[in-house]
Amino acid sequence: MREAPLHVAVLELPARWNEPAVVLAEADRWLASAQAPDLALLPEAAVTGYVSPERDFDLSPFAEPVDGPTANALASLARAHGCYLGGPLIERDGPSVYNAFLVFAPDGAVVAHYRKRHPWYPETWATPGNAPPPVFEVRGALVTLAVCFDAQFLADDAARELGAADVLLFPSAWVERHDSRGALLGGLARRFGIAVVNANWGVGKPSVPGQGGSRVLGRDGAVLAMARGAGRLDARIDVGPSEG
Repeated sequence: MREAPLHVAVLELPARWNEPAVVLAEADRWLASAQAPDLALLPEAAVTGYVSPERDFDLSPFAEPVDGPTANALASLARAHGCYLGGPLIERDGPSVYNAFLVFAPDGAVVAHYRKRHPWYPETWATPGNAPPPVFEVRGALVTLAVCFDAQFLADDAARELGAADVLLFPSAWVERHDSRGALLGGLARRFGIAVVNANWGVGKPSVPGQGGSRVLGRDGAVLAMARGAGRLDARIDVGPSEG
């Protein structure tokens, strides 16, 4: 049983298009800017960009294998900062391309590999993943993972995983003029007694509604920390047994 709170760091990185070296260097600087967390999280498709300034949603040209240069760079960041690190990958596996997410241990080993099950409507390039969200351990806490539009379906198709886990990692590239994230994620937290760590893309190029507002919610749905701009957001979450 874990007694100490879990220290999480959310990196709200500004939207960038096809600037992976810049993004990775920025993530490195923010990770080095304060005490190493237990677990750090990057937004959905943050390394490549989610959509170009010209509104090109096709990420398939960025696709790599799961052991390619992006995954290796993320593993190096986890090792350098001695933390668990969740980061995005546009993954190619044979003829299929996935909007994927990887979590690395402090030694750089992959502890979770997830393919987004519900690509958003413009993600016509993405093959839906067919595996349920993983449940894995981070320093005594059980953690699961879902990506952006998946949240609309989690209560129905991932209830077992949410019920088993202490923490939901929720990387996103949110696009919504009237932001419903608070109600959606707060409802999941309260229903399943699960803390939620949301890393959302920050305002950048392009600038679209829904950017910013990364947050960490407690297991009662209360906001523990909220980003007020791009950068690093730290929080400590109680993942001990819930009361009642």
